This record gives sequence, C-alpha cells and structure tokens, in this order.
Amino acid sequence: MNIGQIIKNIWDNSGFNRLGLTGGWQSAVMIIIALFFLYLGIKKKFEPLLLVGIAFGMLLTNLPAGEGDMLFHSEWWTGAEAVEGGIDYVHILQYGGLLDILYIGVKTGVYPCLIFMGVGAMTDFGPMLSRPSSLILGAAAQGGIYLVLILAAATGMYTGGEAASISIIAGADGPTAIFLTKTLAPQLLAPIAVAAYSYMALIPLLQPPFMKLLTTKKERMTVMTSTRKVSKKEKIIFPILVTIVVSLLLPSVAPLLGSLMFGNLLKECGVTERLSDTAQNALMNIVTLFLGISVGATAVGATFLTTKTLVIIVLGLAGFVLATICGLLIGKLLYVISKGKINPLIGSAGVSAVPMAARVSNTVGLQYNKGNYLLMHAMGPNVAGVIGSAVAAGFLLAVFA
Repeated sequence: MNIGQIIKNIWDNSGFNRLGLTGGWQSAVMIIIALFFLYLGIKKKFEPLLLVGIAFGMLLTNLPAGEGDMLFHSEWWTGAEAVEGGIDYVHILQYGGLLDILYIGVKTGVYPCLIFMGVGAMTDFGPMLSRPSSLILGAAAQGGIYLVLILAAATGMYTGGEAASISIIAGADGPTAIFLTKTLAPQLLAPIAVAAYSYMALIPLLQPPFMKLLTTKKERMTVMTSTRKVSKKEKIIFPILVTIVVSLLLPSVAPLLGSLMFGNLLKECGVTERLSDTAQNALMNIVTLFLGISVGATAVGATFLTTKTLVIIVLGLAGFVLATICGLLIGKLLYVISKGKINPLIGSAGVSAVPMAARVSNTVGLQYNKGNYLLMHAMGPNVAGVIGSAVAAGFLLAVFA
C-alpha cells in the first residue's frame, strides 16, 4: 500500500469526511447551537448542571462517529416502527452505543422519577405551607400550559396528545415533560425534552424582562415580612397526605408525584438522614449527569431541524413567557388584595423550575431594594408550581391517554 492510499483511507474514515455525508448542514447548525449553549453554561453560568450536559450531548450526537460507543440511533427511538410497535430494549442493550443505553432511562420515565425524588429531598415545603397564597401563585403560572395547549391545537399540526405534550413545556419542569410525553407523544419526546430543559436553564435570561415590564418600581421594592413557623408534624404529614389524595384523584401521575413526596419525607421525618443525603447529592448528581447528556443527544440535526420540531421550540418559548406572565398578573392581584404586603415578583416563581425561578425573583428584587430578600418567599410559589405542573400532567393524561 502506497502513501497516497494510506492518506486516502485516513481521510475516508475521518470525521471531516463523514460530516458532509451523514449530517450535512443540519449537523453543522446543531454543533453551533451546542457550542453556544456551552458558552452560556460555562461563561454565563446559566444553570450549568443542566445546560453543560445537554449541550455536550448535543455536540456528541451531531459529530460523526464510527462503530463506537457514542452513537445515538434516533430511529430506534422515534421511528414509526419503534413508536407503534414498541421499543426493542434487548436489541438496544445488545447493539446500542453509550448514549442509546443511557436514553433508556428517559424513554421509560425512570430518570424523571429519580430526579423528583432528589428534588423532594432538597425541598422545604415550609414557605408554601406558611403562606397559603403561594398555592394560588403556583396554580396561576400553570395557566401557560393550557394556553399553549390551545395554541398547539390551533396550528392543526398536532394531535390532541401531541398538543398536550407540547403544552407541558410551559410548566418549566423537564421531568414532568418527559413523563407525560413518553405516554402521549413518544415520537416528539426528543424536541420536547430538549426545549423543556433548555428553557429551564435559560430562565435567568427569559424571565427578568417580563418581570420588569409588568410590575412597577414600587411593587418591585415591596419588602415581605416573615410568616409563621411550620411545625415538624405538618411537614411530615404533608407529603403523605398529598401522595394519598393525588394518587386517588390522578393515579397516572402517582409515580412522579409520589417520588417527589417520598424524597421530601426522607428529609423531614428525621430518621433517614443517610437516605436523604444520598437522594440530594449522589443520586441527584448521577441522574442529572445521565439525563442531561442523553436528552441533548436526541437533538440530531437531520431529524431535529424540521418545521414541526421548530414550531414546538417556538410554542415552548411562548409557554414559558405565558406562564411567567400569568404568575406575575396574579401576583399583582394579590399585591392589591393584601394592600401591598405581597411582592408580585414572586408570582414569576410559580413556574416549577426549582430553585432557579425563585432565585431570579430574589435577584430582580435586590436590584431595586438592596435589603429586599425574596428568596424564601418565592420558594413558596416555586414548590407549589412543582406540584401544580405534576397535577396538570395527570389531568392531561386522564384526558388524552
């Protein structure tokens, strides 16, 4: 074999050659988007635990690969045969690459439940229980879900189940979006999961403009007073009671909400510190790692950059904006009813991205009043939003499943 043939073989097997043959311009666009997300996560620190993993998974799946471990065969998961006839998990375990195997946790809904267990172990429902109006703000922000449901149905591009799955993006809750979509519209799981997690990570960029637009300076400067202290008994009874009530009313969402409440019970009962610590740290970190990279890997350029998918991205963005607006408007109403005791900025925290949305409310409040610490007050609507989005998912499952 001469030198020329060796060089030709190296070129033929190189990623540079395969990039033009396999992905085309779509893969190039997705690589640019992945690099932009990495910039936002690393340089701008926009929820790096989520965005860095998603972006790197997006990068991996759009770079050409040989017969190696990093392959992601999207047709195994989103093709007509897979959707209609069921996933052949044995075949994927035998022949799939690393990303294919990690994605099983997304497709089966295991990751969302484990994430919710960790979220529950890190959540304090005290602020919500001490201020019942938090439930109103958490419920109000879910209005974005139903508004997007109407918009998605109005396009005429989606079935009822697909429209419902798209609408849940507005809940700002990635695990809930995955849990719902895997049942109602498995063929759309990739774009919906990417949209939900990407917008969650971009909340610090998306929410502040609307928070400032819809509230006055006087409202933003409102300092909220401390509420009553919630007893240990209340905190223990609450997750048990919610699990029973929701499981009886909406059994389809019991695995998701039950995992959230179980994690919270581990934290509050006082006798399972080791389990609570594992759920909050080791388990949460491992699942977030697997979830981020496997969700990002679904953004394959050739199948992701389509009209139907791009409309989902636009509707998801509209949902986040509408959910934020709904929370803020009801926050303004409560500001009037309470005679200036409730800062309407905490209404934007009604979207269920915990604790990102609450931190954004606190940050914007501090910009106008250096002594205005809204974090704990915003956590009430924030955790109420988690419950609200899960309940909304259960309702949509009951209607469209």
